[in-house]
Amino acid sequence: MAPWANGTLRMQQRAARMRRVKPSVTGGGLVPKYLWKVSYTKAGVRGVANEGASSRRDAVRHAIESLGGVVEAVYFAFGEADVYVIGELPDNESAAALSLAANVSEGLTAETVVLMTPEEFDAATSKEVDFRPPGE
Repeated sequence: MAPWANGTLRMQQRAARMRRVKPSVTGGGLVPKYLWKVSYTKAGVRGVANEGASSRRDAVRHAIESLGGVVEAVYFAFGEADVYVIGELPDNESAAALSLAANVSEGLTAETVVLMTPEEFDAATSKEVDFRPPGE
């Protein structure tokens, strides 16, 4: 076996896992997936410094699970945002509730991004839209 083949196999297995469609517990459709981009305020940075990043990851997991969701990944980062979270929630109402709870706090601002599979995006491109841009 070539030295690179094991890495290639792992990449193929990961890609296969990412393509899997999870049925919704309630409706049989796709479970909505979200990306949260979190930026800490000075108060939030102090809290992370005092409590540690692991405790914040656990708090995020608890909040998402309390809404019936699942956390896929939590990453701390340098740059535009301090933390990136990828997870699933049962519906957009749950995502809005989480966003409201987070953004009302004094410690952070969070942006919620709805993620789509390539198949969902393909379906969107096939829809007819009756739209007129402003000024036309």
